[in-house]
Amino acid sequence: MKNWKDIIRHTTFRYIDHSVNRKYTSNAMTSFAIDDALAISVSNEASPPAVRLWVHPNTIVLGIPDGKLPHIKEGVMYLTSENYNVVVRNSGGLAVALDEGVLNISLVLPNVKHISIYDCYEAMVSFVQYMLRDLTEEIKAYEIEDSYCPGDYDLSINGKKFAGISQRRVKDGAAIQIYLDVEGDSHKRASMIKKFYEISKRGEQTNFNFPEVNPNVMGSLSDLLGIKISVDDMKRRVYHALRDFTEEMTENDLTTEEISTFKKRYTLMKKRNEVITEILERK
Repeated sequence: MKNWKDIIRHTTFRYIDHSVNRKYTSNAMTSFAIDDALAISVSNEASPPAVRLWVHPNTIVLGIPDGKLPHIKEGVMYLTSENYNVVVRNSGGLAVALDEGVLNISLVLPNVKHISIYDCYEAMVSFVQYMLRDLTEEIKAYEIEDSYCPGDYDLSINGKKFAGISQRRVKDGAAIQIYLDVEGDSHKRASMIKKFYEISKRGEQTNFNFPEVNPNVMGSLSDLLGIKISVDDMKRRVYHALRDFTEEMTENDLTTEEISTFKKRYTLMKKRNEVITEILERK
């Protein structure tokens, strides 16, 4: 196993804050398309490794298996009735809830053909532990079974999940993506996804094992640490932690070539989301 610091440490890192500049992030589909464009750019050595921050208002991001739920139409209609946008992502996992209290971090790295998927996950886990090292040493990575989008690299404190990680590889680049539940009502988020699955399954047997969501096994960082932490606080932590692993940081936004690639990838995202579009058009 590679040392996580060696995976993250690079001479130059590119820092992109799309939580403030939302020119290219009108919805969550655009964020996944941007990460693809950055992964390709990094793979082609047209860009240094990058960290991108992004936030989206009231959005439920579904995994590919969620789209095959027997009553997905009713489930999507429920989410939209709660004033949430719904998109299907192109990376692994199941449904997660985003809003202004959830910070997403994409760590975009090159040369991943020589780095295992698990080493990339471990690098993100250790990076988050490093960012929060002055606040807690209790962050663990293991599956919280009754959480939404459960996985081996769920991050939790005292058994309560506050973050989940997915990974998207394109060419020789990877976007390791994590959502951090920083502040806000985590119980409400989990309760909504729980009801989404209840409506979308309606008690039927499915080939895929969807989670029986228990809102009590999830929490925000603010709640779990017992102190007020804002998304802006976490953004500063990302920035300062990143400086410890690089000699130079640049803050360039998307290049002309990256915008061109983004547009192509966004077209693919729209195609992936046709099932959601059709549901909403028939409401």
